[in-house]
Amino acid sequence: MELSLEAYSLIVQHIETRADLCTLCMVSKGFRKAAERALYRTLDVDEPTTTMLLCNVLAEQPRLPPLVTALTISLNNEEGRTDDGSNTEEQDATFSSPPGYWTSVSKALRRTARLRSLTILLDSGAPTNHAWILDRCNFQLHTFHCDFAWDAHLVSFLCTQYELTDLRISDFNEDTPETVSISTHSLRQAHTLSNLSILDCTFTEAVGVLVPGRPVTHVKTCFSSSSTEAKRAELALLLANLRLSTQPVYSLTIADASYTSAFSSELLSSLVKALGPAPRLRYVGPLVLPVDGRERLVFYGQLARLRELRSTELDVSEWEPPPASFSALRGLAREIHLYVPSVTTLVFVRDLEPTVLRAADGLWRAADDVVADTVWRVV
Repeated sequence: MELSLEAYSLIVQHIETRADLCTLCMVSKGFRKAAERALYRTLDVDEPTTTMLLCNVLAEQPRLPPLVTALTISLNNEEGRTDDGSNTEEQDATFSSPPGYWTSVSKALRRTARLRSLTILLDSGAPTNHAWILDRCNFQLHTFHCDFAWDAHLVSFLCTQYELTDLRISDFNEDTPETVSISTHSLRQAHTLSNLSILDCTFTEAVGVLVPGRPVTHVKTCFSSSSTEAKRAELALLLANLRLSTQPVYSLTIADASYTSAFSSELLSSLVKALGPAPRLRYVGPLVLPVDGRERLVFYGQLARLRELRSTELDVSEWEPPPASFSALRGLAREIHLYVPSVTTLVFVRDLEPTVLRAADGLWRAADDVVADTVWRVV
């Protein structure tokens, strides 16, 4: 007895493991069609042999690539792991992919025409000059995260992605000749990456190329300078480029190798001056929460000028004794909310360990279901 496609799909929704879905594929043609959709819609692979096997299947079975809408490929150096999960320096330097690995990935990508999300993560020490695998791909991504080097292949690929809204890149080189092809020729409307709204790149120079003339609202980047004077100059240029976005900036994350409460206050002051009398920022961080009571009140006053602020990340590593308990963090959250009532989510960081608190019904509770590193994306 044959069921409707909707009935098969409804049954498949209640299957919890991929192994059971594979078994279901062998029951009947109807179940195979529904089960394969569930199996191949979102793929996440990290072991090199498994990745190559999957990519070969996608290259050789024409019915399967159109089912793939999200693909994450991680190249991990499992053999080079130490007991604590890190890599040794010697193995970092020698780590490379198996023969034929990137060719297999390339062949698979050229067949996944309906792919909308692509993430390529590379372990430390892995060669990053493989953006050539994106040549001749005909999908239109909405989300693209990759650890490839910024080169002519990557730039050429990005120039074809008209629907891309979320971009995370680990490398950027303004001196690459091809970069000019992705630069904005009109500050009113960019011709390439015209729908980009989220940009995550360590290099602030990327903001100057990828934000002007585009509707970018969420930015994550990092100071490349260590001295205060150099950071001031870098911050001024960064804010000037953010003002050239065609949409208000809602979220700004600026990592720093050396966080200080003094520079955090200076950063807040610069933000308000650069983004106008009524900044639309809903998230800003990371910032250092001052220990001194008077300095903290000044800090709260600057935060309060961001009237639409919903969340922020605050480093409390300098505090002695540290606010380690939940009660201590909840007390700080209440104090902050008293001066900045618009804030409903707080990320406290102590020695690189984050704790997320969220206000609900007048109470601050631990938000264990929230990933701290994604808070800036969802405001």
